[in-house]
Amino acid sequence: MDIKQQVREFVSKFVRGHALGDGEDIFATGFVNSMFAMQLVNFVESTFGIAVESDDLDIDNFRSIDAISALVERKQGAGV
Repeated sequence: MDIKQQVREFVSKFVRGHALGDGEDIFATGFVNSMFAMQLVNFVESTFGIAVESDDLDIDNFRSIDAISALVERKQGAGV
């Protein structure tokens, strides 16, 4: 399973009844809250074996499935 598919499956548990596009702003949908943001960071770290550093905690890195996937790819590529 690729990164986007794994992220999409996780996010879809919280954004029910809405077909979220890969570039769509997850937070603008109104389906998620700040608790979801913390769960999302935890999911990304545990699923992909990366450390989300303070500098990575920018909303733009988590705004969409595309953005989350790009963050994971960058972090995995950097070996961090």
